[in-house]
Amino acid sequence: MTKKHPQPLLPRGWLALGLLAGAALLLVLTVYRAHASAPPATAPGPLLVREGNRLVVPAGSALRDRLRVETVGDEASAHEVALPATVEADPARTANIVPPLTGKLVELKVRLGDTVRRGQLLATIASPDLAQAVADAQKARDALDLAQRALVRTRGVNEAGSNAAKDVEAAQSAVAQQAAELQRSEMRLRTLGADGSGASSGRGSQVLNITAPMAGTVTALNAAAGANLNDANAVLMTVSNLDAVWVTVNVPENLVSAVAPGQNAVVALAAYPGRSFSGKVAFVSAVLDADSRRARARIVFANPEGLFKPNMYATAVLGVPQARQPQVPASALLMNNDSVSVFVEAAPWTFVRRVVEPGREDGDSVRIRGGLAAGERVVVRGGVLLND
Repeated sequence: MTKKHPQPLLPRGWLALGLLAGAALLLVLTVYRAHASAPPATAPGPLLVREGNRLVVPAGSALRDRLRVETVGDEASAHEVALPATVEADPARTANIVPPLTGKLVELKVRLGDTVRRGQLLATIASPDLAQAVADAQKARDALDLAQRALVRTRGVNEAGSNAAKDVEAAQSAVAQQAAELQRSEMRLRTLGADGSGASSGRGSQVLNITAPMAGTVTALNAAAGANLNDANAVLMTVSNLDAVWVTVNVPENLVSAVAPGQNAVVALAAYPGRSFSGKVAFVSAVLDADSRRARARIVFANPEGLFKPNMYATAVLGVPQARQPQVPASALLMNNDSVSVFVEAAPWTFVRRVVEPGREDGDSVRIRGGLAAGERVVVRGGVLLND
């Protein structure tokens, strides 16, 4: 009887490895068949096609989503110019107080920046000249009284027949002359702000009261108590009414012809950030400053709250009238060496480069002085993608 040998068994690990290899082979065959049956991929189209001096953006080009084309406008709006300015007191509301006589400043009743009312006492001055004026008025008053009594006596004698008519006439002339002298001396006292009756005298001098000629603010003070006032033309102090002020704008020579009374202006003050004040030009100087070559234009502002203070720095924005010109966004302009150009739409999605002459900038827009006409269409966004 023949003995049978048992067959060797494969390990389980080898069996699993064989199954994985079969599955991988099946997957590779499946992918290969799918790839072989798929149609070949088409090559992408060009983004831009050049035809002579024209650039064509073909259908399907991604550039069409990145370009923006707009029609050129024809604008005549005013061009805004910012100019330096200064706040000033209105000269018609400003009084420079000059002592009518020389003398000594006895007392100051106000300080710089004080608000005063009309007729308020500002200072007192001791002046020998005032004492002389008071004495002259008193002499004229006594002389007139004496001349009037002499006239009465002369008339009485004439009625008694003891003198001639010419004596009466001479007495009447003396009365008239003394009356005129008294009127002159009293007028001088009134001009000086005194009448001679209520002033206090002492050591041959008279005290002169200086009063405010108008209500306002003391904006300048040029002497202290005890000072000798020897110059009769020197300003003692300045009183300004600041209920209305001027903003004086320095206009360059090349813009003088474009600024006129009645023109709108917007003023900003450094002291009040974020605020602006609207006004109108009231006056333009007929003469330019010899040093700065600028003309002064003044804008009047009511100042009830006292926000405007003399000598403040300001910025005035004036609208300068402009002729009608094509205007495009600044983003449409492209720099090419020393020239500025835009892309003009010659046909739908077909563009031609054109050199233009830019003018003034108005915010985000630029005026075009040459090379472009209103109504044409230009690339205003993405033009740099066409720029080669």
